[in-house]
Amino acid sequence: MKFIFLAAAYLLGSVPTGYILYRIKEKRDIRGLGSTNIGATNVLRVAGWKLALPVALSDILKGAIPVYLALRLFPEPWVAYSAGFLAVLGHCFPVYIRFKGGKGVATTVGAYAILAPLPLLCAMAVWVIVVVLTRFVSLGSLSAFFSLPFIILFFNEQIGLVLMGAAIFVLLAHRHRANIGRLLRGTEKKLGDKDT
Repeated sequence: MKFIFLAAAYLLGSVPTGYILYRIKEKRDIRGLGSTNIGATNVLRVAGWKLALPVALSDILKGAIPVYLALRLFPEPWVAYSAGFLAVLGHCFPVYIRFKGGKGVATTVGAYAILAPLPLLCAMAVWVIVVVLTRFVSLGSLSAFFSLPFIILFFNEQIGLVLMGAAIFVLLAHRHRANIGRLLRGTEKKLGDKDT
């Protein structure tokens, strides 16, 4: 039962909301536009906030729902941690569109909103500070989720939650490797820059 549930968490995380909504609205594949990403940041740049907002909310729910259900259905914390990680993995590598997905940030936020809301708020404060100072969303995301396992340790949360945070940061850093390269070259787009 647990492994069926975890497979379902991955499949829910794999639902490519940004791809679906942009395809419905514009009749085009967003993976050929902007950063080629299906997440809310690229949708914001390409289509504006009216489409980006529902994408962001649905991506957050993809992380929150399996974690919430795991905590209600199973006594072992590792099931909830695994469900959160697999939902993020599904968003990054969705089976439905040949494993070309998003960066995983919003889905990670959803998972941690249920698992560790106070450490998440602290990490989001890091995100806000970095983005306000630099206007680089990618740098803010990487900084926030690099700091999250240390923040969780500070709050004396379970070690499994720390390990989940570290694993998700490695996954997010892998998905942001092109952004990291552009940041190092000084060619990364800033918040508010638009693509057509």
